[in-house]
Amino acid sequence: MQPIVGFESLADEFKIRTDRIVWCSMSTSDAARRIRSRIVHPVWDGRVGWLLTDRHSHKSRDVDGHPWASLTYIDNVQEQVHVDCRTSWESRESEKKRLWDWFKDIPPPVGYDPGLFFPKGPTDESFGCLRLEPWRIELWSLADLIGGKPPQVWKVPGQGR
Repeated sequence: MQPIVGFESLADEFKIRTDRIVWCSMSTSDAARRIRSRIVHPVWDGRVGWLLTDRHSHKSRDVDGHPWASLTYIDNVQEQVHVDCRTSWESRESEKKRLWDWFKDIPPPVGYDPGLFFPKGPTDESFGCLRLEPWRIELWSLADLIGGKPPQVWKVPGQGR
C-alpha cells in the first residue's frame, strides 16, 4: 500500500462515496474487549465525521470506555471506504444545536431530521453528538483489486499501519 501524503488527495472521492453509500458498519470494543458492530449514519464535514446517537446505547458505553472505532462503507459494486478513528463527545449545547440544525438542513439521504429519533429536541438528555476523528482512511474497490491497483490510504503520520 502506498500512503497518500495529504487528505486532499482522496477528499473528493471520500465525499462521493460516503454521500452515495450513506450507511456504514461501525465496530467498537466493549469493556471486555469484545468487538460489536452496528449500522450507523454519520455525516462528514471534510475529514471530521459526526454521528447523532443515544447517549445511553451500547455504542455510547463502548466508546466511553474505549474511544477507538472502525467504520466500513460498501456498496453493491464493492466500492469501499474504511475509516479508523478516535471518538469524542460534543457537550457544548450551542454546538449540539448547530449539529442538530446542520443534519436537518442537509438534503436526504445524507441529512435527516434528528427529531425522528429525539422528539424532545437537541436538549434531550439522551441526545448525543459523537465526533469521529480519523487517523486512517482507506478507499478501495473490487475493480481495483482485480486490476492490481493498490488501495488509496491516508493516515495521520506516526499512527500505525
